[in-house]
Amino acid sequence: MVKPLYENPWYKALVLTLAPWIAGAALAQADTPSRELIQRGEAVSIAGDCAACHSEPGRPAYSGGHPIKSPLGTIYSTNITPSTDAGIGDYSLEQFSDALRRGVRADGRQLYPAMPYTAYAKMTDEDIEALYAYFMHGVEPASEAPPETELPFPFNLRFSMKAWNLLFLDSDPFEPDPERSEQWNRGAYLVQGATHCGTCHTPRNALMAEKSSQALAGGSLGTWYAPDITDDPETGIGGWSRRELVDYLRTGHSGNGATAAGPMLEAIDLSFSRMPEEDIEAIAVYLLPEAESEAPAEPASAERDAQTNIGQLIDDDTPAALDDITPGERVYRDQCAACHAPGGQGLNGLPALAGHPVLDKPNADNVAMAILEGVWPEHRQGMLGFADELGDQQIADVTNHLMSEFGQSDVRIDTARVAELRAGGAPSSLLMLARVGMGVAGIVVVVLLGVWLSRRRRRRTR
Repeated sequence: MVKPLYENPWYKALVLTLAPWIAGAALAQADTPSRELIQRGEAVSIAGDCAACHSEPGRPAYSGGHPIKSPLGTIYSTNITPSTDAGIGDYSLEQFSDALRRGVRADGRQLYPAMPYTAYAKMTDEDIEALYAYFMHGVEPASEAPPETELPFPFNLRFSMKAWNLLFLDSDPFEPDPERSEQWNRGAYLVQGATHCGTCHTPRNALMAEKSSQALAGGSLGTWYAPDITDDPETGIGGWSRRELVDYLRTGHSGNGATAAGPMLEAIDLSFSRMPEEDIEAIAVYLLPEAESEAPAEPASAERDAQTNIGQLIDDDTPAALDDITPGERVYRDQCAACHAPGGQGLNGLPALAGHPVLDKPNADNVAMAILEGVWPEHRQGMLGFADELGDQQIADVTNHLMSEFGQSDVRIDTARVAELRAGGAPSSLLMLARVGMGVAGIVVVVLLGVWLSRRRRRRTR
């Protein structure tokens, strides 16, 4: 009688040999997330604009090393690839969640809030899990270690962030408003959480925490100014239609003349333009709950007006007329009119400046920054920067000309502010206070040491 296969000693030996490998393969397969979960995580990473800070030209994707200029010094982004040497390959899901929502690394050290964990704290467990699946299984590991962040004392003491978090970190997840629509709640979740709009658009207090009572009311980024994006019709975007906002977030341009620049253009290029249309529409519903869905009818042809101004410029180009123009207008005619038209209406599809929303802001920083750095000159027929061609006085002059002539604004900028913008912004008052505090503490220590030494000498002479 032939024995069953499972009783054959050779078969038993083969099974015993292969059993660990089979079990390991099965376990690995069980631990591998589904393709759908990884794809969802990639979508969350796009909404969170992770690439903007953690990817740097010339380095592998998400390997960090991007310098983030802050008023306290330069903060370098970390490697968030699944590398076990330089990245987050050893992170558990819980450690990953703690880093994203509490600002705590796997080694227990604190992250600086340049990583917007104060906003990511609003994200759901499901989105965190999907994001974890993407970074662990959808991103190539890279062993390149980014430069170390070295802020001046006392800000290099990361444990001090524990006290900051106790004061300012709201770790409660997002709670939908049952009185609002599903679309409004989706927009609220994105704005408050993944897209972290408040990180830039909310003003900050003396300790550099967001002022929750002024959410999205506008804030300075040191150089560029993130404007008020509340639905206030005077100071914010209350005069926009939802369609204008959707178009702006998807393309960087809007029918009302708005054009994105600086960090906002980067966010549009890497994040908003790649998000699903329904998410962008949800954001528009949340930010503009009472606005019309469609934009108002466009005004009469700006191109005809521009041609009229060209004729006027030709007629006025006499030596006497040119002697009467202001320094700012002279710079504008020399450097700007060929693209934006003498009257600011724009030529050959280039943006109009007359009535441009950037000229209706509480400061002129964005105008000066666009002149200094350009508007994404690398592509998209971008505007080149004039930092090397124009001095601080010329940039202040032409900025003020634009604000008054085309924006009918009383806001002005001076050469001192232009110099600050050119240098990367003014240092934080918090840094100054810390230095003063350290100086005072040093003086106190010296005085106390002097008193102690004086008393010791007196005792010896007795």
